[in-house]
Amino acid sequence: MQLNSDVLNRVEFLTGNADLASQLPCVPAMVPFDDRIVSFLNDVSKELLKDRASKGFSDVVTFAFWVRKASVIKLKERFEAKDNALHLGKGVAFHIAPSNVPVNFAYSLAAGLLNGNANVVRVPSRDFPQVAMIVTAVNKALETHTEMKPYVLLVRYGRDREINDLFSSIADIRVVWGGDRTIAELRNSPLPPRSGEITFADRYSLAVVDADSYLSMEDKAKVAEDFYNDTFFTDQNACTSPRVIVWTGNRIDEAKRVFWEEAHRLVAQKYTFQPIQGVNKLTSSYLIAAAEPGVKVQAHEDNLIIRIAVSQISGKLMDYRDNSGYFFEYDCRDILDIRPLCDDKKCQTIACIGDRQAVLPLLLSGVKGIDRVVPMGKTMDFDLIWDGYNLPALLTRTVVME
Repeated sequence: MQLNSDVLNRVEFLTGNADLASQLPCVPAMVPFDDRIVSFLNDVSKELLKDRASKGFSDVVTFAFWVRKASVIKLKERFEAKDNALHLGKGVAFHIAPSNVPVNFAYSLAAGLLNGNANVVRVPSRDFPQVAMIVTAVNKALETHTEMKPYVLLVRYGRDREINDLFSSIADIRVVWGGDRTIAELRNSPLPPRSGEITFADRYSLAVVDADSYLSMEDKAKVAEDFYNDTFFTDQNACTSPRVIVWTGNRIDEAKRVFWEEAHRLVAQKYTFQPIQGVNKLTSSYLIAAAEPGVKVQAHEDNLIIRIAVSQISGKLMDYRDNSGYFFEYDCRDILDIRPLCDDKKCQTIACIGDRQAVLPLLLSGVKGIDRVVPMGKTMDFDLIWDGYNLPALLTRTVVME
């Protein structure tokens, strides 16, 4: 297939070039966890971990550890198929990364690679320093892994239907992050008849905090750090970031006081606050107070953290959500009380402090949402099972050998 060179000329290639893009349909698929892939990703990890600048970005360091050889071998042990069939990558994977989560594109690339695909990944258009660090590490690793160059094309371009059409036309699998609007936009670009699509739509998450378990923890500063990383690190823009704090247990009022004091102390030290964020949170709090009964804006000394106490959980609660330190709080006596919030396919992750089994009755009630239940501080830890999708199953094809 000859790709339109005029369209490719509008693409900024951060790795590779237009010639490699034109050759994508001819790049052979690999078996999942091929040694060449594992070695390449391990060298990307090494480049990142020796970069002093990356130490200031926990998301970059986390990604570097995720793609190091020891970690990938554990993934291989978990996900390598043992069904006596031959498994190969789908072929060409076209990834659209979200614009507001800097490192997501790297995980999507790694998932495509580990499952044997050649990848073209549209990175965020914003100049995140994390993107530059990872792109630099990838390019350095490609210098010694030249055989991987056709499999790793990182690109940047604006909203351009023709470029989406071009990459979609050669995609064997399309992976779309970034929400409902992005998915709708990409679906205007047809895929070949036998090609598949994985979509990561708009989602929201919550936290369930057992007050008694929290108060029994010795290192509450560590809990605050975990909470910060789950929420403020991405301005609550990540779908994994809790927006509702559900309190359970007997000593809720005491736990709230200590928890939010610790959180505020850390946020004041680390978070870069913009005045517009305060205006937006104030507006959102007025809107929900006017629209929903039993809502109370908790007293606050500044606009770093805004807490909205709700007396009941409504399925409409997320219509009033905001970010940058804007939280709903609910005192829960029965975990099934939050079912209206979780019985929605948009509900993704529950972050827990305390026994995660406490949410089991909620899951067994047949809710349509909740794909992950993880400890606080682990909401952004990527895995090859994500949003309820088994990525190795969807990014590969199976050749039956009888």
